[in-house]
Amino acid sequence: MLPSYDLNAPKRAANLRINEDLLSKAKSLNINLSATLEKALAQALKEKQREQWLADNRQAIAAYNEHVESNGVFSDELRSF
Repeated sequence: MLPSYDLNAPKRAANLRINEDLLSKAKSLNINLSATLEKALAQALKEKQREQWLADNRQAIAAYNEHVESNGVFSDELRSF
């Protein structure tokens, strides 16, 4: 599957505000904050893009489902199961 963003884009500094206790515990366990944030952001981006795609294509999906419901799919006569 293709990534939803440029994996080779340069890194950029960002200022964040994080719960102090959460940050302290993450650091004590040697959790890489940048890698963890990138992974979480990539997942959130993927989910939002999926939601957007479904919203953008809702009418087409409904129309296709109606067509299949009334006419079946093109391979109905070819399948042996």
